[in-house]
Amino acid sequence: MLHLIFQSPIEIAILERIDSGDDLVFLGNSVLRILQNSSLSDTLMQLLKQNRLCVLADDILVRGIEADELVNGIEVIDYSELVSLTVKNPVIQSWS
Repeated sequence: MLHLIFQSPIEIAILERIDSGDDLVFLGNSVLRILQNSSLSDTLMQLLKQNRLCVLADDILVRGIEADELVNGIEVIDYSELVSLTVKNPVIQSWS
């Protein structure tokens, strides 16, 4: 399953619904919550053990965030990679 997370702040209950092997993409203002010093960093590090976590490059760029400020392991992707994830995952859940 592909989870598109727009919600800011991100509710921990959403992250608890993520199954092993699911893909997550953080979009919009949710990218402000995936920084290394965020309150969710420990939870995100646990998710990274069994899931692919991504952020859209344009969303961090427009907010002045550098890739090295993100929780280590979160991938920065472009629109073509986002499209590939939507093709790969037959079920998509949007959280806004």
